Amino acid sequence: MAGHGTFCWNELMTRDAARAKDFYAKTLGWSFNSMPMGEMGDYHLAMMGDTMVAGIMEMGGPDFEGVPEHWFSYVEVDEVDPRVALLEKEGGSLVRPAFDVPGVGRIAIVQIPGGAVQGWMKPEQPSA
Repeated sequence: MAGHGTFCWNELMTRDAARAKDFYAKTLGWSFNSMPMGEMGDYHLAMMGDTMVAGIMEMGGPDFEGVPEHWFSYVEVDEVDPRVALLEKEGGSLVRPAFDVPGVGRIAIVQIPGGAVQGWMKPEQPSA
């Protein structure tokens, strides 16, 4: 991760993680480490050697009805909650309130004016 204000993570939101993993393994040479995420199923870390390059998550349930498969990006921020307050002051909105992911960091899903959606994240271990 490069620091505040920079894109720091991408994840594929898909309905068929097995198909996506097979595709990226064959076309880009990615390998995968999967970890259980409770009710959300498994989260798949895409790896190039020892380097994490992306995540793959299956979309399921009513929150994802009608949502097409897509790549979702995260921007690193210095602090999530004050940045969300600025976002709302400047006409953006909160799609999912800030939440903590153990071992990852604090995340909010936001929508900027114009409609684009992204994650804002303060990693547990900030970038150097």
